[in-house]
Amino acid sequence: MKTAMRAKDSARLSTVRLLLAALKQREVDERIVLTDADVLSAIEKMIKQRRESIVQYEKAARKDLADVEKFEINVLSAYLPQQMGEAELAQAVAAAVAESGASGIKDMGKVMALLKPRLAGRADMGAVSSLVKAKLSS
Repeated sequence: MKTAMRAKDSARLSTVRLLLAALKQREVDERIVLTDADVLSAIEKMIKQRRESIVQYEKAARKDLADVEKFEINVLSAYLPQQMGEAELAQAVAAAVAESGASGIKDMGKVMALLKPRLAGRADMGAVSSLVKAKLSS
């Protein structure tokens, strides 16, 4: 936040302030001190909200608002760990399927329960879900 203030980067500053406010609000609402996992999930939730907003703005032909949301996604993504590559993701899914003993699509919940804590913040869980579904249906 201080770096954005010093650089007079108002767009980045407002995004960082929005993130800090969301984290503080969650701490106050739930009366807890957020762990790293909680912070990661809050950032992921904010990114997901912005992606949904981009879709709506593009449908309404509001490129200016969609660009603001895209910028905010870039700022928020900087606070997430390095994202996993496709090969790593496929390997993690295969390992979780083998570990859980999943045999069909009905066992998808077991596999996702194993993967969610391992991949938190490092992969888009929607993409992970589709990979698991493809792996289990084959």
